Parts: sequence; C-alpha cells; structure tokens
Amino acid sequence: MATDYLERGAMAGVAGGLVYGLFIATVGNAFTAGLETFEHSHGGGGPVVSELTTTVVSIGGGVLWGLLFGVAAFGMVYFFLEPAIPGSGATKRLALAGAGFLTVSGAPWLVLPPQPPGVEQALGTETRLAWYAGLMALGALVAVLAGLAYQRTARHHTAIRLGAMALPLALLAVPVALAPANPVHGDVPAALVAAYRWTVVFGQLVLWATIAGVHTWLGENDTAAADELDYPATAD
Repeated sequence: MATDYLERGAMAGVAGGLVYGLFIATVGNAFTAGLETFEHSHGGGGPVVSELTTTVVSIGGGVLWGLLFGVAAFGMVYFFLEPAIPGSGATKRLALAGAGFLTVSGAPWLVLPPQPPGVEQALGTETRLAWYAGLMALGALVAVLAGLAYQRTARHHTAIRLGAMALPLALLAVPVALAPANPVHGDVPAALVAAYRWTVVFGQLVLWATIAGVHTWLGENDTAAADELDYPATAD
C-alpha cells in the first residue's frame, strides 16, 4: 500500500512540476530577463545563456521540485497522516498542499522573501540558511497545530473550527519580530522587487495546487477502478 501512495505522489508531483516549470520558462524567465536587462543598463553585467538552455533547465528543475514535493508530501506524509488531515477528498489534498506551501515557502519568506537578480542582502549565506531551516520547522509545526485544532473542535460550528485552525498562525509573528535586520542593496526599483516576489509566490501556489488537483484525480480514478473490479465478483 505504501508503494501505491509513493507512486501516486510521484505522478502528481511530476505533473505539478511540469506545469510549474512551464510557468517559470515563460512568465518567470521573461520577468527575470527584464530585471537582468535593467541591472545591466545600470552598470551590471553577466554571462549570456541561450534561451533554449534556460527553458530546458527551468522545465527540468520544475519537474524535479514537483517530484520531490509530490513524493515527500503526497507520498510519505499523506500515507502516515491521511486520517489526521482535515477535510475529505479534494479538500484534504488542498489542506496538505497549504501545509506544504507554508512549510517550504510561506513561513521562511516572512523573514527572507525571494530576491530578484541584482539585489544584494546584508545577512551572510550561512545565517540565511540557518534561519530558513528554522522557519521551515516552525511552518511545519504551525501546520500540525492548525490540523490538531481543527480536529479537536469537530463538534463546534464551522466558523469556530476555522478560527481555532487560524490561531497557530500567530506563532509566525515571533520570528518576524526577532529576526535580524537584512537590508538589501541594488538598482532594482521597489515596485519591480515586489512584482517579482508576487510572481514567485504565485508560481509556488500553482505548483502545490496542481499537485493537489492531480493527486485528487488519481485517487478518484483508483477508487473507480477498484469498484469496477469488485462488481463482477459481487455479481458472481
């Protein structure tokens, strides 16, 4: 049974990664190329990589990320925690996708948001990696606590359950208040930096949502196939 979960998670991950890779190869790369052009026009410079190479690397990288998230979250985590995940069917998958996004990206980005090319950060790489890892752990903890709160309020009204589920999110304010300052330097205007960040966030949301949707579809197909196989045996 564990193998079935891993296979389904891998297939959903590849599908989501392909969609994500195509998004990066089109929208993301075009945005990055524009930022690099802006940087070069203000005195910067850098190696020129062919468009085909960039596209292939983007799609391949997207598939690898999707495969990793699909196997880890929708394969292993879903196998062990499926009964504890709030909701059912597509809702359960979307809840898991939300937890995955919060863990991998959402929580860390509250302190260390994605930065476009040409922007230099004051904090060193090791410091940023340490904070990122700690924020991922906190994001996972918040996701687990939110799920537990939802389960513990099963007899209450939906509004109360959603409110209890949202309470653990307050923990994310702690690292935001305690994190060291990380001023950035560069020629990219603040408006373009903000647009770049929202593009990255949207891409990650597309990745997780696609994995959840494909995983739901695969699960429904497996259930339908099992019903078809059981029907003749019951009739006999």
